[in-house]
Amino acid sequence: MPSVRRAIPGDAEELVRLRKIMLDAMSPSADVSWQPAATEALRTHLADPDGELTAFVVDAPSGGGHLAACATGAIHQGLGSPGNPSGTSGHIFNVCTDAVHRRQGFSRACVEALLDWYRERGVRRIDLHATAQGEPLYSSLGFARTPAPAMRLTL
Repeated sequence: MPSVRRAIPGDAEELVRLRKIMLDAMSPSADVSWQPAATEALRTHLADPDGELTAFVVDAPSGGGHLAACATGAIHQGLGSPGNPSGTSGHIFNVCTDAVHRRQGFSRACVEALLDWYRERGVRRIDLHATAQGEPLYSSLGFARTPAPAMRLTL
């Protein structure tokens, strides 16, 4: 089992590097203008151990401060509903393993640590958006497709 740890502010640049790999796998882009803001936001969130956003990581075996894999999650407070009386939900995103470290269970270990974090905080409903490549992992962890369609507005 890979050694997973909770990310610290010093991991922010590596988390953003892995995010770029993940985003490029879905839709390649030369745009990196978002990276400084994302790095600063991560540093801020990761500095708060009681915050609503965290990440779990596996360090690259080669060391050098590089990360092999990560999974990030956030807690959202909404209103209660049938099936979720507390209205609290989690969202998993930014799950990525660097290409040279794939197929070793690193992403699974990060997601499992994130699920434990949600359990510790009493979050029982967790959502994510899965790529075709990631869906088998999430299915094996108990995630199921929902009938809810997603829509988006960018202001």
